[in-house]
Amino acid sequence: MTDQIADAPQLEITDVPDARRYEARLGGELAGWVDYGRVRNRLVAVHTEVPPEFGGRGIAKALVRRVIADARAGGYTITPRCPLFAAHFERNPNDADVLAGPRGT
Repeated sequence: MTDQIADAPQLEITDVPDARRYEARLGGELAGWVDYGRVRNRLVAVHTEVPPEFGGRGIAKALVRRVIADARAGGYTITPRCPLFAAHFERNPNDADVLAGPRGT
């Protein structure tokens, strides 16, 4: 999947299960990532980072959108341990369908 961002024609976001993270790349260069864990039918979003030189381009937002899209497509939920994910779910109640319940459902 390729996401468009303001000042770059293509942002490539890939799930790298062996590294337990999603990686965002611009021109082949690592521009951000989401570290995660898996517990049964849940993805636990642990940490999102975008290096300062790539900041302000919407990369973190694109990463969150991709993880949510994959959760919907794969039929699993997300536990937001990362503050960015927690804030996203607070601001976007329409994405609550993939938010894990209080007992991790």
